[in-house]
Amino acid sequence: MKRSRVRLGVLSLLLVLAAGLYLATRSLEAFIASPLRLLPTQAYSSELVAHPMWAARVDGGLGRQNLPVEFAFRRGETLSDALDAVGFEPQEASLLVEEVAKHVDLRRLRPADRYAAMVDSESRLEGFRLTLNGKGQVSVWENDGQWQSAWRPFIETTRVKAIEGELDDFLEASIGRAGGHPTVAYVMADVLQWDLDFNRDLRLGDRFELLYEEVYLDDKFYRVGSILTLTYENGGKVLEAYRFGEDNGYYDSAGRPLQKLFLRSPLRFSRITSRFTGRRFHPVLKTYRPHYGVDYGAPTGTPVRVTANGVVRFAGWDRGGGNTVKVRHPNGYLTAYLHLSKFAGGIGVGRRVSQGDVIAYVGSTGLATGSHLDYRIQRDGRWINPLTLDNKPAEPISEEQLPAFLAWRDELRTARKEGRSPVVPELPSDDLLAEDEDPDPFHASALGK
Repeated sequence: MKRSRVRLGVLSLLLVLAAGLYLATRSLEAFIASPLRLLPTQAYSSELVAHPMWAARVDGGLGRQNLPVEFAFRRGETLSDALDAVGFEPQEASLLVEEVAKHVDLRRLRPADRYAAMVDSESRLEGFRLTLNGKGQVSVWENDGQWQSAWRPFIETTRVKAIEGELDDFLEASIGRAGGHPTVAYVMADVLQWDLDFNRDLRLGDRFELLYEEVYLDDKFYRVGSILTLTYENGGKVLEAYRFGEDNGYYDSAGRPLQKLFLRSPLRFSRITSRFTGRRFHPVLKTYRPHYGVDYGAPTGTPVRVTANGVVRFAGWDRGGGNTVKVRHPNGYLTAYLHLSKFAGGIGVGRRVSQGDVIAYVGSTGLATGSHLDYRIQRDGRWINPLTLDNKPAEPISEEQLPAFLAWRDELRTARKEGRSPVVPELPSDDLLAEDEDPDPFHASALGK
């Protein structure tokens, strides 16, 4: 009897391990199969490139050989915690906190912010430096037994860079070999998100040309800025994007907006594992039934974006769909997002959402064999194929602004070819301007600068 219990326990343990290995393998397969091989759980953010990886933390004070060292704040760590970690006595730490608080709202410290201690020739603590990510630096030092402080904002400059290349591997590496910063891939995905599905449309041999901004703080690279113009050749189709207007929108070469009613995909980077069909063998129920959506394989936790503006109609458990969000859109449309691991903060019935907002995260809840998103679209109560949706564009540039756009488009093309910053074109002739029109269509807001 005892041996039988041991065997049963071992068998149960092996089954648990096998199930865990299976789920981990499915997530790894979804990651490897991504055309770009970018981390699907990591949405583009300036913090991705705002600072390098800093030295490992040393708790309980710092030895002489470790100074000076700059550390990033841990989540939830206060300035007092940081001062204690580098060895300041409580009374000194209290005085330093008062000095720093003259320049900084200490409640707004973030993990990307950094700090460092300064020591004298005898390794005694004599100062402290707090660097706020992207903003500036507070220095505190001792002078005749008193602590003094000063704030120095970073000097921000923007440089324009032109690159061109070919997709010969995943997109990040191809951009890097062309001389650009790898995170440009994320910005490109945002610019072309209405016309190019980065889950299935990219092909080896695709070509790209772009002119984009790089932001520097005190002459040190900080982050990737905006793309000014972009051309992407994809399977014989040429996509062009030009940044223009007070809303800094993107338009094609004829002045038609790239933005459309729906995004091409609710996930930035993943792969399609199952398509819309009237008859599919269900992997859990082991029977044939319609599949009214498109399945995107992606690791658990991948952010799910709402594909159009709308109002949340449902957010909860929906039987076989598991955790589900349904969003009502104008013109009789409804989108549904199934098998989610969890909902984004604040998502509930009646919540207004804007195109591109993260509403939930990929999971495997409900009747699912692995981590994926089942994405569905309904029009007037009837399910339609998301991959063949007739996507409607926004309104084009007005006839009054079109001459300004065309001149700016041509200047961007020339600047990209010559690898320089674009120059404001000459004004159109007076006969192109109406009497009540702005005489300077190239002011900063019109060009999106």
